[in-house]
Amino acid sequence: MPTSPTFPGVYIEEIPSGVRTIVGVATSIAAFVDRFARGPVDAPVRIFSMADFERDFAGLDAASAASYGVRQFFLNGGTDAYVVRVRTADDVASNAVLMGGAAGGAEIVRVTAGRRLGGQAVEDPGSWGNGLRVEVDYATTDPAELFNLLVSEVAEEGGRMVVRRTETFRNLTMEPDRANNAIEVVNAGSKMVQLDRDGLADALPDPWDPTFRPTATGTLSGDLPAAPGGGAPVVPDGSQFDITVNPGGGAADLVTVTATIDYRGAIPETYAAFRPFLEAAIRAADRNNALLAGATVQLTGNRFRALLGRTGPGFEPDAVIRFAGAAADTTATDLVLTAAAGATEGDQMFVLDDGADGAAPDEGELRGTRAAKAGLYALEDVDQFNILCIPRAAELDGPDMRAVYAEAEQYCEERRAFLLLDLSPSEASLDAMGTWLDDNANLRHRNAAVYFPRIRLADPLSQNRLASFAASGTMAGLYAATDASRGVWKAPAGTDSRLRNVQGLDYVLTDRENGVLNPLGVNCLRTLAVYGNVAWGARTLDGADVQASDWKYVPVRRLALFLEESLYRGTKWVVFEPNDEPLWAQIRLNIGAFMQNLFRQGAFQGRTPREAYLVKCDRETTTQDDINRGVVNILVGFAPLKPAEFVIIRIQQLAGQVEA
Repeated sequence: MPTSPTFPGVYIEEIPSGVRTIVGVATSIAAFVDRFARGPVDAPVRIFSMADFERDFAGLDAASAASYGVRQFFLNGGTDAYVVRVRTADDVASNAVLMGGAAGGAEIVRVTAGRRLGGQAVEDPGSWGNGLRVEVDYATTDPAELFNLLVSEVAEEGGRMVVRRTETFRNLTMEPDRANNAIEVVNAGSKMVQLDRDGLADALPDPWDPTFRPTATGTLSGDLPAAPGGGAPVVPDGSQFDITVNPGGGAADLVTVTATIDYRGAIPETYAAFRPFLEAAIRAADRNNALLAGATVQLTGNRFRALLGRTGPGFEPDAVIRFAGAAADTTATDLVLTAAAGATEGDQMFVLDDGADGAAPDEGELRGTRAAKAGLYALEDVDQFNILCIPRAAELDGPDMRAVYAEAEQYCEERRAFLLLDLSPSEASLDAMGTWLDDNANLRHRNAAVYFPRIRLADPLSQNRLASFAASGTMAGLYAATDASRGVWKAPAGTDSRLRNVQGLDYVLTDRENGVLNPLGVNCLRTLAVYGNVAWGARTLDGADVQASDWKYVPVRRLALFLEESLYRGTKWVVFEPNDEPLWAQIRLNIGAFMQNLFRQGAFQGRTPREAYLVKCDRETTTQDDINRGVVNILVGFAPLKPAEFVIIRIQQLAGQVEA
């Protein structure tokens, strides 16, 4: 700001340079819209690797063409993508109501498969959620009032229960308006579940009752009796007690055995010291039973908590472990482990169930609605994406397919993005491709491209047998790799555009067949000797020869989209600035610097900047009438590089050296 000198001395003023750097936007952020095995619905999730996709969306799914597309995207050079899981009418999220309270029969809180995105709880439906388990214990800073939640995702692999991931939340309460309120803490931190109390029968107690909390899972003893001197009660070496394991649901007991305490000479003096001997006795009672051989015992406050082994084959989350005195020995009674003495025989875990996978999304579900930000329009919450892939659309009937892709093209034009259309397995011949072009002439658009034929991949879900898949994910990855290595102005085609992890093509084209499709605006995938499977075309769907479009080539159109988005974002500072020559000079300076940098990178044709681009903003572009209306007009022109689609070599035989 201007300085007002009031005393003799030196004053420093900072004068703005007027240089506002325009940064080029990303060019190869892909977006995939389809069904997936899991993941939040109608909410875009950004991923940067296949590991991210497997963690959030469960990886490959035989019912999801886009899941293979995502894999191909990263294998072929992609690094950044958004994934939108479309909700279908049959999708159901797994849930369970945790019971508890003083009498153990109150509905405390509902647990639903889901996570929080953008500050909102989002359901994560599907049968995957039936593998979610919730454990409750009271090993807290206040065992009488607080509780812990352990959320696990388990799955059976090879006859054994495998824990894929866990989340632990400690020292919780159901009391409202507390910093450790369970609903607030879990909903903010969990990637697997969300809690709520909507519609539950039992209201929160008023005044507050600290026993209003979920029942501890596992078998929880009563309060351990006080012993003389504060130590553990005397449990003689060799004492015995009975163990019964029941699967629940009124079924017969799985096993009834007798356990024996064996101190091996080390007599415990406290409950903490006695705990490992009690655990060892339970495990040794039946080494052949994985439920008992893997059992654990915890000391929570002044109670023992017994849990069955959960990683062995045949684990039953509803199973109950019970204790009773054996013969004349009263070990179980002395330690309040028997039901008659007040032990709580709880399920090993609360089980989330009733989750169901929906059918493949139809045309309406893929398109969604802008108002609800559903389906395709879930991308409204995405700042920027450049390449859109909807492989499921190609599997729909003709009218439905056209409806989805037509709306996707319009949305891509609005968002300055590029759409990669896919073909169905029935388009597996030259004649079928010609018919597709005739039937879908209304899909020709400068922001779209189609590739023929479909690709063949080794399917990991089918013992690596070859199967036909959509090509959009592979090409999106190739676009990204080409952008990174050469620039968006380089056509993603040629001998250096190999299709990685592609074992074959649904149809092997000859040169003459390629020559039929290329003038029609169809990009061909070819199998070339030495080079393997490559992309061999770079035309938009608006690039048929008879159309003579300015946007015939993919790199030209994508370069224009890149320039438009970069200048749109990089010139926002102009808004509300004084509309006169000083502003116009700044605009010319900043946009000119941006274009000059691209020229030096080889983005434009021409030997000099004057031949390559122009930036005009002056009295000719902005008249006094424009100024009066608050308008500044900027003209930016560029001379694009067009791919050398046809290489013609002329060979002439020289007759020899003949003197005139």
